[in-house]
Amino acid sequence: MTVDHYGIIYAVLVGSGGAYGYLKSGSVPSLAAGLIFGTLIGVGAYQVSRNVENYQLSLGTSALLGTIMGYRYYNTGKIMPAGLLAGISIAMTLRYGVLAVLPHKETKV
Repeated sequence: MTVDHYGIIYAVLVGSGGAYGYLKSGSVPSLAAGLIFGTLIGVGAYQVSRNVENYQLSLGTSALLGTIMGYRYYNTGKIMPAGLLAGISIAMTLRYGVLAVLPHKETKV
């Protein structure tokens, strides 16, 4: 069984980013979004670690988060946190998209 290390790191980054947003500015929506998306990404990483064919939750969550943060970056022009998280989310969307296209027996996570 291979472990989805990148997915786990991504989940921790999203969750801790939401907590940091709350601590820095008292933003409850940042905390809630960070914990919800971080949890979904963590569950998705666990599913991919167990079976590489279970990429759907990770793909959908990273695509949604990339879209939301990309929109925020487009409107604000701020690299932190919107631009950075949009870039990481798009990269993870592409990574999980490759799992959808490539044959699963030959795919390494």
